[in-house]
This record gives sequence, C-alpha cells and structure tokens, in this order.
Amino acid sequence: MAAKRGFPPVVDANTRVLVLGSLPGEASLAVSQYYGNPRNAFWRLMEGVIDTPLVPLAYDARLTTLLVHGVGLWDVIAEAQRAGSLDAAIRDPAANDLLTLIDSLPALRCVAFNGGMAAKLGARLVGDRVSTIALPSSSPAHAARSFEQKAEAWSGLRPFVSAPAVSN
Repeated sequence: MAAKRGFPPVVDANTRVLVLGSLPGEASLAVSQYYGNPRNAFWRLMEGVIDTPLVPLAYDARLTTLLVHGVGLWDVIAEAQRAGSLDAAIRDPAANDLLTLIDSLPALRCVAFNGGMAAKLGARLVGDRVSTIALPSSSPAHAARSFEQKAEAWSGLRPFVSAPAVSN
C-alpha cells in the first residue's frame, strides 16, 4: 500500500480560522483539491459560514474566497498509509507541523477540526496554543448527522471569519 500525502496549507497573513481535516480522501487526491469529492459537504457548509456562494466557483476561486474571509485550510496528517478514504483505515500517520504554521499566522483566532480523527490527533498537537472547535465531519461517510445539524455546528465558525473589505 502506497503512502498518501496531503496538500500544502492554504493560508495567508489574514487567516483568522484554520480548518484542519485529517487527510484528503481518494477523490480529493485524484483531482488535487481539498474536499474534491462532490459528495463532501465542506463547500456547502462553508457557504453558510461565510454567507457567500462557493459551490458554483472554480476551485482556485473557492480558495481565494475562503482566504478573503479569513479562512485557511490544511490537514493534521501530512502522510499516512490508507486503503480507501475512511479515516478509520489510516495507519502510521505522520503529522504536519501545525505549531510552526500556527505561529506564522498573526491573525489566527481559532483552529477548527473537521471530523473526529482530525480533532483527536490535532488537539494533542495544538494544545492550548489557540482556541479550537471540533466540528462534525463534512464527509459523506459521516451520516450520523443531517446536513442541517452539521450546518448548525459549523455556524460556530462565524464569529471568527472576516467580512471581505469593500473597495470604493
């Protein structure tokens, strides 16, 4: 089984909230995009958080829009063995250097963990360096909660996001 590697972080100096997943799944790795599985609810959930359409946008525009709103992306795991896409199948995970990234983000106010595996591993790494929120997974495999229930939990990110600057 080949090792699966995650993507580089999507952040800038204005990142106020950093959303951390566990490790990209097969569909995301195949298209080299965070949350690239069309059945993953991440982009729809974030639309509700930032009150801005994301789903109709091209991938690069989605990332830019998140950054404009102070939202960054990365994963807790840099590399791991995994057959398929389920977090339960992750073996031998190697962590990303979360503390170095967190320390490089002057506006960061919150780290949000997308799902149980990200929260379990990430909380240990982040410690009390910054406020954290554990969110229900946006993955289609996490069907224990409805989209509406997930959206309610994800709305907890709203106080941390930024309204985009208005140009005159």
